[in-house]
Amino acid sequence: MNAYDPNAAAGVIPDAQLLADEAQYSSFGDTVHYVDPPKIFRHGEGSWMYDTAGVPFLDLQMWYSAVNFGYGNKRLNDTLKRQIDVLPQVASQYLHQTRIELAKTIAVDAQEKFGLKGRVHFNVGGAQAVEDSLKLVRNFKNGKSLMFAFEGGYHGRTLGASSITSSYRYRRRFGHFGERAMFIPFPYPFRRPKGMTPEEYSDACVRQFERLFETEYNGVWDPKVNQAEYAAFYVEPIQGTGGYVIPPKNFFKDLKKVLDKYGILMVVDEIQMGFWRTGKLWSIEHFGVTPDVICFGKALTNGLNPLSGLWAREEMINPEIFPPGSTHSTFNSNPLGTSLGLEVIRMGYELNYEKTVAEKGAHFLDALKDLQKRHKEIGDVDGLGLALRAEICTDDGFTPNKALLDKMVDIGLAGDLEHNGKKIGLVLDVGGWYKNVITFAPSLDITHEEIDLAISLLDQLITKAKKA
Repeated sequence: MNAYDPNAAAGVIPDAQLLADEAQYSSFGDTVHYVDPPKIFRHGEGSWMYDTAGVPFLDLQMWYSAVNFGYGNKRLNDTLKRQIDVLPQVASQYLHQTRIELAKTIAVDAQEKFGLKGRVHFNVGGAQAVEDSLKLVRNFKNGKSLMFAFEGGYHGRTLGASSITSSYRYRRRFGHFGERAMFIPFPYPFRRPKGMTPEEYSDACVRQFERLFETEYNGVWDPKVNQAEYAAFYVEPIQGTGGYVIPPKNFFKDLKKVLDKYGILMVVDEIQMGFWRTGKLWSIEHFGVTPDVICFGKALTNGLNPLSGLWAREEMINPEIFPPGSTHSTFNSNPLGTSLGLEVIRMGYELNYEKTVAEKGAHFLDALKDLQKRHKEIGDVDGLGLALRAEICTDDGFTPNKALLDKMVDIGLAGDLEHNGKKIGLVLDVGGWYKNVITFAPSLDITHEEIDLAISLLDQLITKAKKA
């Protein structure tokens, strides 16, 4: 961590003036104000952000897992700078080299892993990739527009993505969603029914889902023509906004057997977990199933330039069935984004993130388990790679305690924690069904020393919050 001097930056407007202007001129509809007043940051480097006073904040959420490779990553920043001087923009009706290279890289990688030929389709944001996948699925399934999705699942806030996101609050003010998904229980190991093991709970969730196809009167299946009313099941292998809930290892294998039996597509949302967050390029790789579609975004460009997309198997996306103009965005496959995405994938394999993320994740999880022993309010910790969770509860270790976590977030962003006699802050993300889960998504380049510091700061944080 290097010192940041806010006074060295030219044209710095004071925080108070910025907040006053924000209150008067900005829509609040495009952001989330978790704290009052909202925090203003001025600089980022590695795992750190700095406020106007130059106080360093250890960031453990990295822009909702969009900045997997750290703020100011030199290799990626240099890639962006080179591309700006060569071909910064071009209309998406034309082709350029990195667009084709990136599509090939992702498609070849998928073929090696899943044994299926496929193609890659680009857009500019995660929700837009989901929207495109909905078109792709509807087209392939002859216009069927009903989908399955999970309770606790999150796929974005555009109209189509909201219809398959389980939170009613994202739909409430925007009319009736006649094609809203059917939301299926997701096996949440920490909050499983009493008397069940996580594996038994997983089995029960699959059996409950398959019961929908038992007879025509169970709701979604016509046995006379062997046809389902629903086209696809949208899944996050690890629930993101839902609280980094990790299902038992066999869950998706068992679920996929049911989907294949009844002709339901599996669309995997990797927007938050993709690009080595869990130690694999795609988190679904941990679960031993073959998806039909993969949606991706966020960390593909380390947050430097919006780019998202999807991979789909050849039968669904070849030009005969999904012809030119099926979807379109002016900025899709933009050269800045595709050059960055190509470098991200090259870098990930060259630097062996599969190995280093697994090692760092194990270290972080062990440290969280040790912290849990010192604070009974930490009801559950879990993790896969550097996607980790800590569920904050009352002192019974189970009842959700949103109020305590809210205090922790406020204290962390106040920048009044201490390290080596100096002020320091901590950036946390809140998730979970009850908004009581810390969802940890640190930089994949976080050091073991920074992980130890994070645990020390979390110890300070929860101790202060319990006294507040």
